[in-house]
Formats: sequence, structure tokens, C-alpha cells
Amino acid sequence: MYDFSDIMEHPHHVSGKRRHMPIEERAVQFSAFAALTGYDEKIDETARLTVFREAMSEDDIAELDAAFQRLLELETEHPTVTVTYFQPDARKSGGAYVTFTGQFRHYDAERGKLCFTDRTEIPGDDIVSFSML
Repeated sequence: MYDFSDIMEHPHHVSGKRRHMPIEERAVQFSAFAALTGYDEKIDETARLTVFREAMSEDDIAELDAAFQRLLELETEHPTVTVTYFQPDARKSGGAYVTFTGQFRHYDAERGKLCFTDRTEIPGDDIVSFSML
């Protein structure tokens, strides 16, 4: 260990040329230096989890198709629907399963999307399940 006993009794140096810096100003000079700009964002992006889309079985597809046909029959009644769909990630491979509940407006066959009264649109190919409330 270090022995500082030889300098402990010396008086603290006070400059005659410069004013004493307040503690608040001293802290600023030691604030974080961002040498690696964007590094924190890269770490956060890498840590963000995604999942891969699971393949649906033939039975699941048949069940989804039957439910979809029933939804189209009730289109004019604008039922409330809960939809679970796969949303691909815009920045990395994979995505996330998202559940949305809203009032169904219509199916846009040309674009292949379910449209809701709040203007939400969900691609039909991404839907994995839905139920009418």
C-alpha cells in the first residue's frame, strides 16, 4: 500500500491567479465522453429479441379459413374481432406475434388485408388466428 504520511500535514494549494472552481462546475468537466457515438443504440438493437415465424399445420390453416369465411359472412355487421398475426421486424430477421382487437370494417381482396374501423390494416397472409367477440 502507499504511505502518504509525509504529505498529510502540508497545506492545500490555493492558486493566486485563478478563482476557486465550485464543485458543480468541477463535476461538469468529468461528465461522460461519448467516444463511441451510436454504440449504445447498437447494443440495444442487438439485445432486442425477435422470434421466427412458425409454420402452420394443415388443420390450423383449415380452421383459420373457416373462421375467415364466417367473418366475411358477418362483414356488414362489423363484428369485434381479436386477431393474432406475425409482424416482421423492419431491421432484423424474425419479428413478433401481435394481438389486436378492433371492429372489423371489410376485407380488401385486392390488397389482401383486413381493414378495421380505426384504420388498422392487417395483411391476411400474416394472420395466425382470430376470434369474433
